Amino acid sequence: MKLGEMVISRAGRDADRYFIVVSVLNDKYIKIADGDLRKIEDPKLKNIKHVRSTGYINDELSIWLSEGKRVKNEDLRGIIDDYINQEEVN
Repeated sequence: MKLGEMVISRAGRDADRYFIVVSVLNDKYIKIADGDLRKIEDPKLKNIKHVRSTGYINDELSIWLSEGKRVKNEDLRGIIDDYINQEEVN
């Protein structure tokens, strides 16, 4: 898992929802947020076994997160919405 990577939750109350990896803690745990259910200020701790990668990484967001720049919840929602809309077209 990498910063800025789009994932889908496979377990828990948030199953089948899209999230973005905002922190990689170790090889077992990540923190995810979507700007709606889970805000960037309070990301959800998730076992990587309970998420599925979409294979999409937002490069700009990845750079922002790695440099410690402030990311807004609206940014996360916009990235997720754009990805979902693009998937519907394909």
